[in-house]
Amino acid sequence: MVGLEIENNIEMKNSLGDKLKNLQENFIESDIGKAINSAIDIGLKAVLPDLIEDQVIDVKNAILENGFSEGIKEVIDSAINTGKSAIGIITGNFENVSQIQLAVKNGGILDKVSDLLDYTIDFAKEKNVIDKNISSLIKNGKNSIIKSVEENIEETLTNQIKAVEKVEKYCNNWNIGYASQDITAMNKAYKNIKNNLEKIVPIENIINKARTIENLHNLIKNNGNSFDLTKEEELLAEKLA
Repeated sequence: MVGLEIENNIEMKNSLGDKLKNLQENFIESDIGKAINSAIDIGLKAVLPDLIEDQVIDVKNAILENGFSEGIKEVIDSAINTGKSAIGIITGNFENVSQIQLAVKNGGILDKVSDLLDYTIDFAKEKNVIDKNISSLIKNGKNSIIKSVEENIEETLTNQIKAVEKVEKYCNNWNIGYASQDITAMNKAYKNIKNNLEKIVPIENIINKARTIENLHNLIKNNGNSFDLTKEEELLAEKLA
């Protein structure tokens, strides 16, 4: 029986680890994908200054519709996996945003985006969707586009670090309120945690802190704002997180 319980716990832990890995990858794909998409806008406007806005949009759509949109997910996944190996992440999960920054930097994402852009432009040119002059202008100014990609990704991940720090601060504020049994401070901190938790990349220790707080907060609220909780209830709130 003990062996079976240990085996079940290992399976549950592995399942949760896989779920967290998928959540992180989906979040990173979405966030970095948006950063790259925005950078393509900025970069194309810089290298095609003689085109009006609608023409730039047409060029961008031609790039997106001829392989870039489909390829970018694979590029991000490949860069993240390469980066994880490079920095020695063996669990598959990031423990903080700084690790994501390192993985992105070491995963060669800029080179991969550059190669994808080359392929897409050539493919669109062969299909006569983009003419030779536009193609040459983009190729000649590609370094400017990749620079925009680099800056946007860096800004996105820097903002994520700040957002995670903000949630950690709110969790700390809740714990201070809990220790002093200040329900007003706890309600304020709890509201801030709820409002900001979905905006950050899923990090295991942050999620566990937030879920423990959520369980304890609801216990106290359902108990008429009474702090008279048993040790078992407190332990259960942590376990359920």
